[in-house]
Amino acid sequence: MYLTYLDSNSWLIEIGEKRILLDPWLVGPLVFGGLGWLFKGQRRTPRPIPENIDLILLSQGLTDHAHPPTLEKLDRAIPVVGSVEAAKVVRSLGYTQVTALAHGETFTLDNTVKIEAVPGSPIGPLLVENGYILRELSGNGSIYYEPHGYHSPSLKDAGSIDVLMVPIVNLKVPLLGPIIQGRDSVSEVAQWLEPQVILPTAAGGDVEFEGVLVKVLQQQGSVEELRETLDGNNLKTQVIEPTPGERFEVNLTEVQSS
Repeated sequence: MYLTYLDSNSWLIEIGEKRILLDPWLVGPLVFGGLGWLFKGQRRTPRPIPENIDLILLSQGLTDHAHPPTLEKLDRAIPVVGSVEAAKVVRSLGYTQVTALAHGETFTLDNTVKIEAVPGSPIGPLLVENGYILRELSGNGSIYYEPHGYHSPSLKDAGSIDVLMVPIVNLKVPLLGPIIQGRDSVSEVAQWLEPQVILPTAAGGDVEFEGVLVKVLQQQGSVEELRETLDGNNLKTQVIEPTPGERFEVNLTEVQSS
């Protein structure tokens, strides 16, 4: 298994000899609803769009997960798997092979990688977006991804998973509450899934943010704190901080069975 962290929520996953582009924001700024004064993300280092993509995987329909300027640069013939809301975004952009997954539904990529949608982040009072479990079907390798730190209790029945790609910090807006609740939830999901590796996502990378919202955000948690917590829970899990833009191999010591 090889991974490349592309900043924010974006990853290139190489599993089962397939290349999966996850929640890509790779070109242009990150702005919600044209409100750059409220929140705007910019890259310090340009990220080239990866080649030979077998699948685009989208967890949410929001701009930081289904980024329209990036999706407009990609080949519309690439298959896409996403939440119901993400599927609406890519269909509106002209993608031709789109599979929307509700919670509990699965998609198998070329008989090599099975992708299961699980409940993820709540967006408002009525919508819950997707997290994903990816499993290599012919060998060792499984991944759980959820970008905001909302982990469904249904994961207790998932068995052990090798790699967790989850946030490890809290990002909160005073009086409004958490945007990301990684610090509050990562220890619990690690105890459920007993991973070999945790890779922080969502609140990192070679990016800078500006705007009114950024000025009031409060961050809590760190890699060091998580390592101490895992050790206190007798978990041998490694916490790896990936270098943005650098491909690296995740060395798994044994096959984790579900």
